[in-house]
Amino acid sequence: MAHFSKPAEGSWTEHFGLSTEPANYADSISPEFYALEQEAIFKKTWLNVGRVEQLPKAGSFFTKELDAAKTSVLIVKNRDGELRAFHNMCRHRGNKLVWNDFPKAEVDGTCRQFTCKYHGWRYDLDGKLTFVQQEGEFFDLDKEQFGLAPISIDVWEGFIFVTFNPDPQPLREYMGRMGAGVEGYPFELMTQKHTYRAEIGSNWKLFIDAFMEFYHAPVLHNRQSVSEESRKLAKYGYEALSYDIDGPHAMVSSWGGMSPPADLNMVKPIERTLHSGLFGPWEGPDIGELPPGVNPAKSPAWGIDSFLFFPNFMLLLWKPNWYLTYHYWPTSYHTHIFETTLYFAPPKNAFERLQQELAVVTFKEYGLQDANTLEATQTMLESGAVTEFPLCDQEVMLRHLHTVCRDYVEKHLSNAGAVAAKGV
Repeated sequence: MAHFSKPAEGSWTEHFGLSTEPANYADSISPEFYALEQEAIFKKTWLNVGRVEQLPKAGSFFTKELDAAKTSVLIVKNRDGELRAFHNMCRHRGNKLVWNDFPKAEVDGTCRQFTCKYHGWRYDLDGKLTFVQQEGEFFDLDKEQFGLAPISIDVWEGFIFVTFNPDPQPLREYMGRMGAGVEGYPFELMTQKHTYRAEIGSNWKLFIDAFMEFYHAPVLHNRQSVSEESRKLAKYGYEALSYDIDGPHAMVSSWGGMSPPADLNMVKPIERTLHSGLFGPWEGPDIGELPPGVNPAKSPAWGIDSFLFFPNFMLLLWKPNWYLTYHYWPTSYHTHIFETTLYFAPPKNAFERLQQELAVVTFKEYGLQDANTLEATQTMLESGAVTEFPLCDQEVMLRHLHTVCRDYVEKHLSNAGAVAAKGV
């Protein structure tokens, strides 16, 4: 069932069957709960780790550090053009197989085989063990039994996903109605990318919370607008056009803000000059008709859809025909790595490149404001001075995210209890 406009009666929160009571954020300050999330969520769901453009030819590879799943992943394109995923670990003594100067740093490149730095064992692009140093010293070693440990991998719309679930739901099925609604968007045409990452001192869910509501925008980001526009936003606030829930996934559809503004005096001089800003270049490329799941309210004021594909992959589609991704990779119960990548059609000239650069640096400034606030939030949540917090209707997707996480953990505990009861 799709939800295209605000309910005629009641609220979005009630419409989706969520509690309207004050929320408890114990799930964001508990090491024990985070340990359960690692097992119940990050080792069970599909995780987006990259895009197919990162692997342009046979032998192309990259690694991804997944602390939340307690492993490092090696993604490679084999000689047949197939994508393979493995635990990034040598089968001899467990050394990390692919790394350069710093073991925790992610790397990429092209090679014909992978060689362990410790004792020289070698593996081909399909993960098969092909060479053992002084093989005769081992006892009846069968190299066929000691290839790299595989991980399930699949691709949706050019996005590469892995899962550690031994019996996973098919990826396209996991992406659900919401994923199907954006299939056909020309992601493959937008190969000009700009990426930045930051180590954030907050629980991973708190940053998702920040990007799934716009209630904070007129206050936190007030100084990013010209004074007259700031006063308007502060007075009238900001309300989304539509919300939607699809199983564990969620989305927020929002109006178009300043892209382009009706009055050029609404924006800063640099934005007037470059015709760009927070919402990207005002004159985007022609990409034809948008998929049906984009701008579900079909509002002429639409500007952006923010899709959260559970647990930690956000996809944002913008009216001027570009997109960005957010990833939130937990490293502990109160720290995570935040990554964002902005994707544009390759610029045809220097002016278009400057338009894109302005959007990139503007986003970085907004992101830093959010991140700084979240670290302050985490600090005070951990004080335990207050445990119940009222949420407004614009924060409906926050309620949904934390409810889904608790449901996954409870299901995991229930299944573990059932197995223990059977003595398995």
